[in-house]
Amino acid sequence: MDQRQRRIVWQSASLLLAYPDDGQGARLTTVTGLLAHLPGELADPLAAVVRDLSRRPVLESAAGYVDTFDLRRRTTLLLTYWTDGDTRNRGAAILDFARAYREAGAEPPAAESADHLAVVLEFAATVDPEVGARLLAANRAAIDVLRERLEESGSPYAAVLGAVAATLPPAGALDRERARSGPPAEAVGLQPFTLTVPPRTSSGGPPPGRRHEGAH
Repeated sequence: MDQRQRRIVWQSASLLLAYPDDGQGARLTTVTGLLAHLPGELADPLAAVVRDLSRRPVLESAAGYVDTFDLRRRTTLLLTYWTDGDTRNRGAAILDFARAYREAGAEPPAAESADHLAVVLEFAATVDPEVGARLLAANRAAIDVLRERLEESGSPYAAVLGAVAATLPPAGALDRERARSGPPAEAVGLQPFTLTVPPRTSSGGPPPGRRHEGAH
């Protein structure tokens, strides 16, 4: 797989891992266009996800996304949770992602955490593929375990994680074992873990729609 193909996979995966909102249809159309530039063995798994999401009403997709990624720590898309968990180190780890974006000339996104996998993928695809690839490779073990857990639950998003993993060098056995055993935790002096749930309206009703804003 060459660099151009990796960037297409990363951009496609970023769009597919965005929160389903009113822009979902446009994102899926964009992904379809991107996949036309990949060979079948790379495009087919992602195309299957596009078809699955296209068949679902946006509200149904949004509810499934929140249930899968935002309400379950064991399938979170926030990469620092896998490496640092509920520890004092997590804030510094998130800042490391933001610092990498700034050093590459991009401002971290305001609407999503800098360690959100969709944000890292978009950064790698559109801003700095070398730095982005290093960030992704450093978190390959978490990506592998997340893919396995999504497969266990029958989530269509498992194919997206598989496509991303195929662009990266394999994780070491020790890193994979650490990821499988769960993130570290400290019991003293911690703020509660904050899930990345969609913002609610002032009336308490459903969210007006959320999307991640990439690092541009």
